[in-house]
Amino acid sequence: MPAAAALTVGVMAMGFLVPPAASAAARPVTVQQGLDALVRADGMPAALASVKGREGRTRTYTAGVGDLATGSKVPDDGQVRIGSNTKVFTSVVVLQLVGEGRIRLDAPVDTYLPGLVRGEGIDGRRITVRQLLQHTSGLPNYTDYDLQPRDFDPRELVDIALRHEAHFAPGTEWEYSNTNYVLAGLIVQKVTGRPLAEELDRRVITRVGLRHTYFPARGETTIREPHPKGYDRDSAAAPLSDVTEMDSSWAWAAGQMISTNSDLNRFFTALLTGRLLPAAQLAQMRTTVPAEYFGSGARYGLGLVRMPLSCGGVYWGHGGSFPGYETRGGVTADGRAAHVAVTVQPTDPTAMKRVEGVVDTALCADRTASHAR
Repeated sequence: MPAAAALTVGVMAMGFLVPPAASAAARPVTVQQGLDALVRADGMPAALASVKGREGRTRTYTAGVGDLATGSKVPDDGQVRIGSNTKVFTSVVVLQLVGEGRIRLDAPVDTYLPGLVRGEGIDGRRITVRQLLQHTSGLPNYTDYDLQPRDFDPRELVDIALRHEAHFAPGTEWEYSNTNYVLAGLIVQKVTGRPLAEELDRRVITRVGLRHTYFPARGETTIREPHPKGYDRDSAAAPLSDVTEMDSSWAWAAGQMISTNSDLNRFFTALLTGRLLPAAQLAQMRTTVPAEYFGSGARYGLGLVRMPLSCGGVYWGHGGSFPGYETRGGVTADGRAAHVAVTVQPTDPTAMKRVEGVVDTALCADRTASHAR
């Protein structure tokens, strides 16, 4: 599969929303039914979910098989490649550095990476750090071009993007580009003098106790803990092939991390409750612009997506695509959290809507159950 499609990430339009359960007892059935449908109707080898209610109790679910060759069970809350959820981690570190006075959101990229960002219609003296984090820089997306997974240095990824002209003047439009977050990662390294992976681990992963989350080492191709295998196909009629093991350095700060659904719930809950950022920086992160790319009513902050719920209100998350895996989910202001993963990237928009529908079902069922008590 061409890597160019691998990080074209977006929570598409909400849909296939199973009606919320009327009681807490019904919730596990509706979530499980949603996962079963992804396997049965949409051909997902495996589907996994983790749901945390407002009371703090976590439930995990699985459907399908973890390995098509052996038929082995799906590991409960197994590790998966989380794709562009990585962007939220990267943004958190940048915003922590903003809070420490070491980065300014409205400073030009050239302040931290002098002379690096130059190209046709591209000038790092006119692009700000905020515009990188909010995808309003106009920079080309390097994964839109012919890119095969191998060992990449981050600057090689930037160079791929800079061979192409700017898509628009900085700050005038919104367009998703993985290049933005590679540059954000490079800024973190320049300012701290430490590898991005170390900063992510020290500032986020260890800080909130994400025991099953990590940034793979350069050249590391395997997934360390129990995990369902990830699959891909060249076309709708082609057989599935195992793509679990891969050098993921081509995704770097934009999408390289590995985690579990439960750890993602823990991370987004910690973030939205102020455990990772000062109030001023969290408010900046939650200041959004329209981003219909993620679906009707979606808005994008500084690495956070604000999505409407069918039962009213919104949730905050991101979502991630990576060859072999798709993740969707987020948290609500009142403490509900849900993440879902499947082990092949959906190519049918209806299938993608069903993945998102399980998230909506989980979050709305908990709200309905709480109101019914």
